Amino acid sequence: MSDAATPELRRLTTYPVKSLDPQDHDSVAVEHGTLAGDREYAMVAKPPDADHDPTTASVGGQGEYVNGKRTAAVHRLRSSLDREAGVLTLREEGGDETRTFSLDDPDALNDYLSDYFDEPVSVRHEPRGGYPDDREFDGPTLVSTATLREVASWFDMTLDSARRRFRANLEVGGVPAFWEDRLFADHGEAVAFRIGDVELLGCNPCRRCVVPSRDPDTGEETPGFRETFLRERERTLPEWVDSDRFEGNFRLMVNTRISESEWGQRLSVGDGVELLGTRQL
Repeated sequence: MSDAATPELRRLTTYPVKSLDPQDHDSVAVEHGTLAGDREYAMVAKPPDADHDPTTASVGGQGEYVNGKRTAAVHRLRSSLDREAGVLTLREEGGDETRTFSLDDPDALNDYLSDYFDEPVSVRHEPRGGYPDDREFDGPTLVSTATLREVASWFDMTLDSARRRFRANLEVGGVPAFWEDRLFADHGEAVAFRIGDVELLGCNPCRRCVVPSRDPDTGEETPGFRETFLRERERTLPEWVDSDRFEGNFRLMVNTRISESEWGQRLSVGDGVELLGTRQL
């Protein structure tokens, strides 16, 4: 890391309903290894009375997440969640009608989503750690502002569009592009770092899927996204990236883990970021 770099937490974002819109915060508590309220709800393609757990069965006859990997229709659904009131507000992109649903009695919400996606969909709730994309390294994901700005320039998109495509929880400023590639090591190892009072372990460069290739409002595919990304990622890959976890260039962002000893602490915008060194997992 350059001596001139002064890393600090610039943005703090949760995704209350997995695959739907983000919610920005000034400060968030760490609960059950991740940010409180992050991906606390998930949409599942299964009748509401089905008895299954999408965290352990997400394909085949056992149920399947309704997310951007499965359907581009999720991108056209605007959402806002009031966690304290237990109320979810939805609107279709380009439409004027706003619908509000109680999460305590989700039958009406399940009916609405089933009509919207044209298949049986139910909303599931997991308050203890939510439904993370990476079940092994289930802490908040991290990227730098400079990285998002650099990637946005490859596609002539806005910084906000890049944020909404890659969907990171933690955004670090005051550092150069791809600084976060310092936050992982080889298999069996992690890079410890501290944000404010919270110690995290950087574990893995995040493997990307089809979601970043789509417009976050319309779901429209960006032509040649993967090919351009792979070419530019190789061109700009820092020379010091030397990890057997970096398997292919379609990776961006870092998956983390937070030990139970850190639960109950808070992360806040403006917190400083300090690298602590490599640890054994």
